[in-house]
Amino acid sequence: MLLAVKEKWNKALPFVFMALFAFSRWPGLFPPNFSVAYAMFFCAGVYFTKRTAWWLPLVVVLLTDVALNFYYQSKGANVWTWSAIGSQSINYLAYAAIIWLGKRYRPGSSTLNLIGGGVLGALLFYVITNTASWLSNPEYSKTILGWITALTTGTKGWPQTWEFFRNTLLSGGLFTGLFVAAMKITAPSESPQEKEAGVRANAPEDEPEAAPEETKA
Repeated sequence: MLLAVKEKWNKALPFVFMALFAFSRWPGLFPPNFSVAYAMFFCAGVYFTKRTAWWLPLVVVLLTDVALNFYYQSKGANVWTWSAIGSQSINYLAYAAIIWLGKRYRPGSSTLNLIGGGVLGALLFYVITNTASWLSNPEYSKTILGWITALTTGTKGWPQTWEFFRNTLLSGGLFTGLFVAAMKITAPSESPQEKEAGVRANAPEDEPEAAPEETKA
């Protein structure tokens, strides 16, 4: 009975994660760049099936992006410009990179290893999006120093980008840990009979006794 419940929860968790991710995008719910997204895309790569890992999270983020754009438009923001759409497109490139990274990990990897992967995914998102900002924003000099400025302090009149970096890494590690823990807790475990059968199946067969060597003349 417990095994059946675990199996149902384990299969339902990807969709539960998607619903939580969509809800987490409610404006003002979290500090800037403190997001479920990095962990969600990483864990999708780790746990979801080959096709689902790509289309399900990307469709959910697209739908929520459209909903958020209409919300901000109602507040007077001009969100349908080509520059704004182009900026959002870079995010999708970063999301795809995180899914790809998640595919490099196995669901059976240790919790610590998977959390490290989630943090690495968040770092990847931060570097990709801020590098794109460095390339497109004329306020940044197109030098190594300008790139470092984009990654650390940003432009005047905005919060320093290192604060976004901190929130990105913290949320990536935190939510990856929560998702991984939920998946491991609900993962169906083998019954004692299955374990015993597996041990017997993997046990080496008795090797035949070696024939005695012929007596040399």
